[in-house]
Amino acid sequence: MMGKHRCGWSSTDPIYIEYHDTEWGVPLHDDRKIFEFLTLESFQAGLSWLTILRKREEFRKAFEGFDPEVVSQYGKAEVSRLLRDKGIVRNRLKIEAAVRNASAFVAVRDEFGSVDRYMWQFVGGRPKKNAWKSLNQIPAVTNESVMLSSDLKKRGFSFVGPTVCYSHMQATGMVNDHLVRCFRHDECSELSAVGY
Repeated sequence: MMGKHRCGWSSTDPIYIEYHDTEWGVPLHDDRKIFEFLTLESFQAGLSWLTILRKREEFRKAFEGFDPEVVSQYGKAEVSRLLRDKGIVRNRLKIEAAVRNASAFVAVRDEFGSVDRYMWQFVGGRPKKNAWKSLNQIPAVTNESVMLSSDLKKRGFSFVGPTVCYSHMQATGMVNDHLVRCFRHDECSELSAVGY
């Protein structure tokens, strides 16, 4: 695995390599995992993704497996508990946003039948396959991420700007932004062929 060509951002850190090789860009259709990614990406704002990945297990424990039903019921006591948890990013605004986002997430799920169905409509139900040759070609924001961000905000979500939304779309395979030289580009494209 170490001799394969990867996207340059995956560096040499084993956590990053594992994430790149097994998760990033794989079409995701599980609501709880979608909530996990959306929550982690909102916590990442202003930080590196590697920082978040290193704390991921602690986040999972702190947010009780990222069950949106459970997190949506958090009150002052749970927020205080999270602010004392040294294993996660202890930012009050982000923690409070995660609780509000959980409530909004449940509302979207109830309206659309699944958050998966809601999210994937922004790419027409199928992953967008890109063919970037270098990292500097990959955008930070797209029209789709702007539309997703705007709609999420209207529904009560916060910390979901267009850049966060595009990161979410990349991570959950709504777009395949692996470089064409990367061994995962074709593998993820084959997964994409299964469709929504």
